Amino acid sequence: SEEGSVDDYRSKVEGRDLPEAVRTAVLREVDKLERTSEQSPEHGWIRTWLDTVLELPWDVQSEDNLDVESAARILDEDHDGLTDVKERIIEHLAVRKLRNERGLVSVGPRGSGAILALVGPPGVGKTSLGESVARALGRKFVRVALGGVRDEAEIRGHRRTYVGAQPGRLARALREAGTMNPVIVLDEVDKLGSDYRGDPSSALLEVLDPAQNHTFRDHYLEVDLDLSDVVFLATANVLDSIPGPLIDRMELVQLDGYTEDEKVAIGRDHLLPRQLSKAGLTAEDVTLTDDALRLVAAEYT
Repeated sequence: SEEGSVDDYRSKVEGRDLPEAVRTAVLREVDKLERTSEQSPEHGWIRTWLDTVLELPWDVQSEDNLDVESAARILDEDHDGLTDVKERIIEHLAVRKLRNERGLVSVGPRGSGAILALVGPPGVGKTSLGESVARALGRKFVRVALGGVRDEAEIRGHRRTYVGAQPGRLARALREAGTMNPVIVLDEVDKLGSDYRGDPSSALLEVLDPAQNHTFRDHYLEVDLDLSDVVFLATANVLDSIPGPLIDRMELVQLDGYTEDEKVAIGRDHLLPRQLSKAGLTAEDVTLTDDALRLVAAEYT
């Protein structure tokens, strides 16, 4: 049975277009598995590591939707206002489209992901904007909640000799997305803590640096993970608690809340249909004028 499983791993490697370093590391571990007795605890560790590494989508990229007009339409459908953020996303998309049309590949091994930090009060739609961006780009969406995370291993993974060791949240996010170029929302990046287990915000410095993140090294995987094609959106309520070096690596986009007209439009186009469906009613059953919505927006919220 052990022979079968070793051959099984080898055939999995043969059938995949893995990066050379990953292929070498996997085959080295397969050889080690072959020499290790099934009774040895190391046998289980190696198998778990092989399963984890081969589950990652090393050779899968989703194709970007580079139609700028359609992306702008999707962003407008999902969110009223937020012009600055939408413009920045559309710019990013337009540049990618131009580079594609002119046959320009990325300089060196780095991809052309974007790292935006959306800063604003709770409830202005920072997290849901991430889903909208993913829909506009035609990419998979993953949300990584960082509020209250105090352990550096949450970002970088555990050393694989520990019992119950697993990769960090970014490697798990790629596995969940099933592609190497999803949109990842790092939610509540201002709520990261630090204690005797390390400082997770320091581990994020490498993740959020476009010059370094094509060789991000997870402690568990021990092979380079290319995050350079990921579009990162970090969300925060305040900037004061985010370390300076981390802020420097992101493009800040301030969301200052909404004007009264935008609130009325949000009430009419998004909130009212949602409340009607929750109450089992149709648009014919209820009439709510813009004046009523304006009164609610101005006096009651």
